Amino acid sequence: MSDELLDVTEEATLSREAAAARLRQLADQLSRHNAVEFMREGVRCTVKVPDQVRMKLEIEVGEESEIEFEISW
Repeated sequence: MSDELLDVTEEATLSREAAAARLRQLADQLSRHNAVEFMREGVRCTVKVPDQVRMKLEIEVGEESEIEFEISW
């Protein structure tokens, strides 16, 4: 495994339906292809995801609410 850290952060303002579509796309990549693909500086990158992962769900409700999913391995 490489010691190089790859950190990709993406933020966008979307409709609720578009956000749900992005989540479905991510779920499909995980379940069908065992990997997640994304673009970085015009290059398509693939991150392989093992069969077992840890998932964390965090929901904060207040003036600014958020739902945060974290998948790690």
